[in-house]
Amino acid sequence: MSELTDFNDLASECGLEAVAEVIKAAVQTEPRPPERTFPDLPEVDDNQDGLGGTMTAAAPAHEWTEPILPGSAKTPDIPVYEVLAGWLGDYAHHVAKSTQTPGVMSVLCALGVLATVLQRRFEVAPKGGKSFRETLSLWCVSVSPPGTRKTAVLGAFLGPLVRWEKLLADRMRRDIAKNLTLRNTIQKRIEALTLRCGKADPAELEELRREIEQLQDELPDELRAPRLFTADVTPERLQVMLMEHGESMAVHSDEPGIFGIMGGRYSGGSANLDVFLQGHAGSPMRVDRAGRKAYADRPALSFNLMIQPAIMADVAKGNGFRGSGLLARFLYAMPESNVGRRDVREMHDIPDEVREDYQAGIEGLLHGLPGEPGAPGPATVLELTDTARELWFDFAQEVEHLQGAGGDLEGISDWTSKLPGTVARIAALLELAEWGLTAEWVSESAMARAIHLARLLIPHAQAAFGLLGADPVDDDAALVLRWLTGRGLEEASQRDIQRGLSWRFKNLDKLTAAIDKLRQTGCVMTYSKRNNRAKPTAMVQINPLLSS
Repeated sequence: MSELTDFNDLASECGLEAVAEVIKAAVQTEPRPPERTFPDLPEVDDNQDGLGGTMTAAAPAHEWTEPILPGSAKTPDIPVYEVLAGWLGDYAHHVAKSTQTPGVMSVLCALGVLATVLQRRFEVAPKGGKSFRETLSLWCVSVSPPGTRKTAVLGAFLGPLVRWEKLLADRMRRDIAKNLTLRNTIQKRIEALTLRCGKADPAELEELRREIEQLQDELPDELRAPRLFTADVTPERLQVMLMEHGESMAVHSDEPGIFGIMGGRYSGGSANLDVFLQGHAGSPMRVDRAGRKAYADRPALSFNLMIQPAIMADVAKGNGFRGSGLLARFLYAMPESNVGRRDVREMHDIPDEVREDYQAGIEGLLHGLPGEPGAPGPATVLELTDTARELWFDFAQEVEHLQGAGGDLEGISDWTSKLPGTVARIAALLELAEWGLTAEWVSESAMARAIHLARLLIPHAQAAFGLLGADPVDDDAALVLRWLTGRGLEEASQRDIQRGLSWRFKNLDKLTAAIDKLRQTGCVMTYSKRNNRAKPTAMVQINPLLSS
């Protein structure tokens, strides 16, 4: 037998059966690898996507709770007629309706106007007696995004004040011109006599001095047209204006300038806040600086501002704003924006009789306001009726308990500590608006409405202080939520969200933090969607209550 080299030779010599036997023997002796086994995927929390969800083939059942939008608290609107009565309530109601704006904006604007015309002339003594009195100054600020018709609301309420200023300026124009001429004449005469003093002999010098002193005594005070309010003023100029206009001034503005001034725009980043704080409390103001003197025994300063949320964020960066107590003195309105939900076809004019009643009501409260400069008289003090005082005491005690350690209002205790005094101020303003300048007491009705307003404004203050101390993650979370709800989505993958907002979320960690914030506040639920032979997909499901 020749040497066999392959299976063909073997088959030729020995047959096919021999080939089969050789192959069988080779297969049996070759070691077989162990069979591979794969464990089942565990049904446990899958955190490898960073969302803390569970892995399922579809969205798991979930019991939803009321969501809390990131960076905000739920703020109620304020029905106008629950706070304002009579002619003022009618006008505020129609302003809100005609501009399609939240009622809270009109309520605060109305109170700001009342404070402007009544502060310094009236005070309120909530406890009775002389030891504790509140001025009627109010600081109001409405915070709303662009396009929410803040200017229209503010302008609607300022009309009577502008008209009063213009009317008195027109009446006084001739007297102001005469006063200016006389002052210029006397001042030039004094200057001429002063120049002669340098060359005069002792006898003549004494005569010149007597003549100069006589002219100085004859020099009349500068006559100015009265002012009720301004819009953009530095602390130094405000001190002078308080002195010039009966120790009373207000700032009404829909521009952010005044906050920039408070933040030190014109003073190297460190503004003098004393005049603002003194004007709220009615504390004596004394200024003796080179070229500037100002004296005011009971200065009264009110604010009626309408600004954008971004301005509040800038305010939060200011040094000393909250520490000084400045921000704790404001009443805040943080209404939900209705931009995108207004009816462009709706048209509602303020009825003529309502507009006329408002004009007449404000003019009635302006009656007796000094039209010429001079020292203001003593303020009329309003006390509370017995029932009104008990209401006030009960509310003040309730606030005291809630703002203590561990209380619901501890986080804004600097604001709530001033709330009872502010309530007394509001109640006095409401009483004067309803009964006029002859009001003698603050009634139970006025106090009840003031307390009701204060309760409704507490969530607004919480939202405002939340915005002042906002976490950047809140902004990211709000953006993600707007992206989801704006597209009408019920759920979306994390990958799709990152692609849609790639300009904001360059890395996954930042997006994960935003989604986690939404999950913590009940706005979304997260889970991992199992895919056949593919990596699980991180999914975000939206709380259906957000679209209901």
